[in-house]
This record gives sequence, structure tokens and C-alpha cells, in this order.
Amino acid sequence: MAVRIRMKKMGRKHRPFYRICAIDGRAPRDGRVIEELGHYDPLVKETDARAILDGERISYWLSVGALPSDKVRVLIKKYGTDGTHLEQQKAALERVKLSKPMAPPPRVVPRPKPEEPAAPEATPAEASAEPSAEAAPEATEG
Repeated sequence: MAVRIRMKKMGRKHRPFYRICAIDGRAPRDGRVIEELGHYDPLVKETDARAILDGERISYWLSVGALPSDKVRVLIKKYGTDGTHLEQQKAALERVKLSKPMAPPPRVVPRPKPEEPAAPEATPAEASAEPSAEAAPEATEG
């Protein structure tokens, strides 16, 4: 099996995103992959923060004879294990991380507790329902 390291297109219309994969050379572009080795997002503003690669796994696949596509070869040269742009990539990733807007923490607004009305002494309806000691009939002996 001829293994290639190439990009698999993901995302949606006008929002491309690519995964860098080890894949059988005869498989279609978005077909089944052997292993995912990183990703590339061309819409990230920082050029050096666009590609994130797993250098150790890419080195392994290259050592067993996998051939990278032309575009992936350039990315490996820049951001692989011994890449020429690794320092710039680290700095760019830090800048991207700091520039992301953080959502404010959720505000906790306590709900007002409903005022419990003071218990009235006794309403006239309740007073008539209560049997009083004076109105109780006395038992007759018989």
C-alpha cells in the first residue's frame, strides 16, 4: 500500500479547514484515513499559527516511506520536528491565544424572595370553625 501524507478537506462553503492525514494513495481526497497528523486552518489571521502538526508521527510516517503531497511538504519543512519556523509559530500561537476575546463570567443575580405575609391571628371564618370549650355540650350521665 502506497501511503501518502496529504490534506483532507473539512469545513463548509467559504470556510475551509484541512486535516493533515496519512492515507492510502488510492483513496479519495476525503476518504478513510490511517492516522490524523495535524490540521491546517487557512483563515487564521496569524500566518504562522495556521498549521499544527504532530512532528513525531510525521517523522515516523516519513521513515516508513510515506510520501507527502507538495503543500504538506512545505508545511512539514516549516512546522515539522526540525522546522524552520518553529519559534515564529510559538510566538504566533501565544498572540492568537491572547487576542481571543474572553466572555465575561456569568453574572449571578439573586432572585428576590417573595415576602411571606404575616400570619393573622385568626380570621372570623376560622374562629367559627374552631370549637370552643364554652360551646361544647356537656355529657349527661344516664
